[in-house]
Amino acid sequence: MKNLIVLLFIFSSVTNSQAQILKKPIPDKLVVLTFDDAPASHYSIVAPMLKEFGFGGTFFVCEFQPNYADSTLYMNWRQIKALDKMGFEVANHTHTHENVSKLTQGEFNSQLTYIEAKSDSLGIPKPTNFAYPGYGLNAQSLKYLQEKEYVFARAGGSRAYDPLSDHPFLIPSWATDETNKAEIMKAFDQAKDGKIVILTIHGVPDLEHPWVNTPPELFKEYLQYLDTNHFIVISMKDLESYIDVEAAKRTITPDFDKKNSN
Repeated sequence: MKNLIVLLFIFSSVTNSQAQILKKPIPDKLVVLTFDDAPASHYSIVAPMLKEFGFGGTFFVCEFQPNYADSTLYMNWRQIKALDKMGFEVANHTHTHENVSKLTQGEFNSQLTYIEAKSDSLGIPKPTNFAYPGYGLNAQSLKYLQEKEYVFARAGGSRAYDPLSDHPFLIPSWATDETNKAEIMKAFDQAKDGKIVILTIHGVPDLEHPWVNTPPELFKEYLQYLDTNHFIVISMKDLESYIDVEAAKRTITPDFDKKNSN
């Protein structure tokens, strides 16, 4: 009888913890599309395609040095503002695509504040979500994000996001490129049983960084597959309708032993 009571207590604690983290059940076929580095193709190619399919998305923007001034390679802030007006989320990827694991708190705050200030000056909502440039992170960066009151932070890892075990500042994702179509298609199958599939997508195409290039025809193939198979495609911010982030942060201990980089 004593053992049964202990088991019931453990089960009750786990159930209550899950109920606190989830505002509502995670549906199967839930996918989050995220786009890094602000290449020009996000405005000219990606956004129109997403609108065509009625999909959401999060654009993690930065001013990628040293060639940000070349408007043929990167979006300008007028175009980033247009993404916001189109209903997409504009989020923070640091000012100059810095590896935040190597920054002091002051440097980290300065990198984030720059994007926040540029957004504010253009009437774009203050970014509340973050993506680690190059997937570089450490325990200190999580502390800094919390002090800056960020909600989610996306890393790498090539695995599905489990809101009941993954800390909100250690959200895993798959990165697309022109060589890993089979891996990405297989990844979509993991959007079930409470897990969420998140993609990191760079340029479509990516002229300056061909190793993370996703050809437009391949990107459209992914969107067509998601549409035909009735996936729910949302932004990172939209996850807040499913997840009580503060409850998750209180309940889940950050686990740096999980695979969080490619």
